[in-house]
Amino acid sequence: MDEEMIEMTTGFVYDESAAQCDQTDVYKFGKVYVPILYSLVFIIGLLGNLLVVFTIVKGWQQKSVTDIFLLNLAISDLLFVISLPFWGYYTVWGWSLGNLSCPIVSSFYSIGFFGGMFFITVISIDRYLAIVHATIFMKGRTASHGFLTSLIVWVLAILCAAPHFVFMQKLENTCTSQYPQNLEDTWPVFCNLEINIIGFLLPMGIMSICYLRIIKTLFACKNHRKRRAMRLILQVVLVFFLFWTPHQVSIFLQTLKFFNMFESCNILRYLYYTMHATETLAFSHCCLNPIIYAFASEKFRKYLCHLVLKSLSFICFCGPCSHYHGRAPASLTENIPTSNQTQNTSDQDCSVLL
Repeated sequence: MDEEMIEMTTGFVYDESAAQCDQTDVYKFGKVYVPILYSLVFIIGLLGNLLVVFTIVKGWQQKSVTDIFLLNLAISDLLFVISLPFWGYYTVWGWSLGNLSCPIVSSFYSIGFFGGMFFITVISIDRYLAIVHATIFMKGRTASHGFLTSLIVWVLAILCAAPHFVFMQKLENTCTSQYPQNLEDTWPVFCNLEINIIGFLLPMGIMSICYLRIIKTLFACKNHRKRRAMRLILQVVLVFFLFWTPHQVSIFLQTLKFFNMFESCNILRYLYYTMHATETLAFSHCCLNPIIYAFASEKFRKYLCHLVLKSLSFICFCGPCSHYHGRAPASLTENIPTSNQTQNTSDQDCSVLL
């Protein structure tokens, strides 16, 4: 890759005026660091999310709303991680994959990013309704409503991601944004602020409000597993905050460069090093989503074991191995409270989180 070219490994917008600052060491660092870590995130994220998709699809007996949202979250993460090998390749060799592939890969990345953030938010809202307002919204938490909500989320994700890939074009050996002349300064700022506000601050705010209300309700829950449920909630919020906040701060600092707030070459170099480090940390969050949201469910783990043991029967040399075939649970990720359980808030079943 030409060392004079500003590196564009993701859909985030960098200030091309920084090209006058010698950043040869930054590019060399990125050529080694980015492909390796992107490959690790790709492999782990691909395997984990494919396992979630496989388990939920194979368990199509009686899908709960949570099952549907988890399936769509895994699909969003798959779109996201599929784009990473292309960006890693681009970092080392430039964009030699053709004109059409540039906006397509960018769309996978952007839609996967916003879709993942939105479905994490929807899962938080769904858990809030299932626990805090169980008596009111229990009948509304149907599979059909889950599919409709998922469709709306995908439409919103595509609309929010559109500015990040519709302008992407292959230009010589690069895959970069080509904005209209009169909007060259406006669109980059808009895109970065959209990521900060709609892609992070809004989901983080909604998650925090929902889970704080859930924790308050769980204190009155008589279920013996409420401590585990509360611990899971804290893990969800803390992991999301710790993994994404540093990168979101880096994006905001990149945005400030458009207003000439950083003119020192050393500061610019530091910002690029920071961007490389924080984006990999943030991207690895999609590897943890299957663990945090799916594998944390006791029923999900049991059904996964059921599928694995069932598969073993095909390679068993001693007969059909029918003792491996247990009864699959009706829903993979939650126990829906009964009418008796939802008569009083203190009697609610905490297992919707487990």
